[in-house]
Amino acid sequence: MRLLSFVTSDGSRQWGVQVGDGVVSALSLSPSLDAFVQSGGSLDDVQVLAQAGKAPVHALADVKIDAPLRHPSKIVAIGQNYMDHCRECNAPIPTRPLVFTKFTTSINGPTGEILWRRDLTTQVDWEVEMGVVIGKLARRVSAEDALDYVFGYTVVNDISARDLQDGDGQWVRGKSLDTFCPMGPAVVTADIIPDPQKLGLRCLVNGTPVQDSNTEEMIFDVRYLISFLSQAFTLLPGDVILSGTPYGIGAARDPQIFLHDGDVVESEIDGIGRLRNVCREED
Repeated sequence: MRLLSFVTSDGSRQWGVQVGDGVVSALSLSPSLDAFVQSGGSLDDVQVLAQAGKAPVHALADVKIDAPLRHPSKIVAIGQNYMDHCRECNAPIPTRPLVFTKFTTSINGPTGEILWRRDLTTQVDWEVEMGVVIGKLARRVSAEDALDYVFGYTVVNDISARDLQDGDGQWVRGKSLDTFCPMGPAVVTADIIPDPQKLGLRCLVNGTPVQDSNTEEMIFDVRYLISFLSQAFTLLPGDVILSGTPYGIGAARDPQIFLHDGDVVESEIDGIGRLRNVCREED
């Protein structure tokens, strides 16, 4: 299933399941997709609701698609997790995942503007990534069982202020500016994507391809990441793992290329969907 969060013409935020060119409201099951996942809601109930023909249906053309999740307990991100990305950065292949976080206040919608102040950063970069949404409490999970803990997958762009990231000596501030985590347009449930390691993903800036790779390039796959992280801390339902970005970032180019006011960034993953975000520099 494709689960969406959306805003109607009267300004109300809802969620539901996409059926063709419409979305069937699931407000009768839970007030939000966050709450549904965090409470362990049953996808069977969503399926029954979608097939019953009694819930309100909204045309996709008449609503604004929002980030599917707005209130995960945490966003856990992984750096340098693609072989091709390590090659372009001349970085050694990591022997264990490089873990950092993005604050949840950085979450942005699939069409939201990416905003930053030019007196704060002048080196804003793109990173298309697959987001892994946890579906049930995961603590000390084995790699063999790890995919059983996945609720679904989404598209994320890990927008990064490279001058802050490099200058601070750690990554959190440069990764967590407001609007720096575009997400969506849907959460595609895990039953639709049985193998997350065979998905093409790409990023375009102003229509020009800048990243084009496949999740099979991951050094640490989704199974390993869930197991590795859960040995150290509990992953809660609704948490999102950003699984790393492939080659093609602006900072690794010669000369370097960064985003500017008016640039359009598109991020997509096969079978999940596409983000389209316009950049805006603020005074």
